[in-house]
Amino acid sequence: MSNQPTPENILQTGMAFWASKTLLCAVELGVFTELAQGPASLDSLRERVGLHPRGALDFLDALVALGFLKRDGSRYSNTPETDLFLDRNKPSYIGGILEMANRRLYPIWSNLTDALRTGKPQNECKDGEADLFETIYADPASLKEFLSAMTGVSHAANTIIARTFPWQDYHTFIDVGTAQGDLAVQIALANRHLRGSGFDRPEVAPVFRQYAETAGVADRVDFVSGDFFKDELPQADVVLMGHILHDWDLPTKKMLIRKAFDAIPAGGALIVYESIIDDDRSKNAFGLMMSLNMLIETPGGFDFTGADCAGWMKGTGFSDIHVEPLIGADSMVIGIK
Repeated sequence: MSNQPTPENILQTGMAFWASKTLLCAVELGVFTELAQGPASLDSLRERVGLHPRGALDFLDALVALGFLKRDGSRYSNTPETDLFLDRNKPSYIGGILEMANRRLYPIWSNLTDALRTGKPQNECKDGEADLFETIYADPASLKEFLSAMTGVSHAANTIIARTFPWQDYHTFIDVGTAQGDLAVQIALANRHLRGSGFDRPEVAPVFRQYAETAGVADRVDFVSGDFFKDELPQADVVLMGHILHDWDLPTKKMLIRKAFDAIPAGGALIVYESIIDDDRSKNAFGLMMSLNMLIETPGGFDFTGADCAGWMKGTGFSDIHVEPLIGADSMVIGIK
């Protein structure tokens, strides 16, 4: 009987949005930030985050059952993970990506069927009258949320890149599409001999500079305004592109890799990191679903395998290309000029 198929995985996956929305609401309401101050009773926590009495107990106990809260008697507290990563007041906070998921991605993913049938975005670009990034960058609140989200989704991988790449062989770097600047900041913090820059649109500059100043690396990390469609990339020993290439169609991916090649000297390196899909396309479910997210969000973007990226790099002139796992679904593809 143990070999008989069961519907458990089907039902758990089909109803997984219940758990997702429960967590996203807890982040939105600031549950984990409140509990970072210490354990709290049901009534105290309910009042502090603004919960109605009818659903409060079920909501908080669901978070316990899902492993996001602990309960000792009648008092709730964070787990080590939620205390570290979901307290807005800690630099390790990754909730920015979850805040964006709750506000933007959750609603538009309900249109996945339409995206699969039409091949067209289902977000602000749905009618073809607006560009996603033009729309986000034009609104200060949306831009701030987006930049924070990019830090949230990338921070863990950024710290690994900063510590594991052989930076001792290089002196300068440029982070293309730098957003808030967390990758540049982490590299600078871990490698005191390096000087680097973040390259992005001018609207990002104030946020980047404040982030670098807060981290104490503003003397070695600066911001370069530009548009990688119109401008050449700044010269540096190492060019990094984190969660950038997947936004664009294949010709644009190849164009950006070519610009990176032109920006570095002989012996310089290009680091591309994404939720790289495994070459067999059967294991990295997150990477594959990220590619579906690009279907919903962009006119031509898609995620790719390590072999795909290595082929594009080789075609541009890079050699010694290899893929290194980072954390979770993320890996980096490194090519040497």
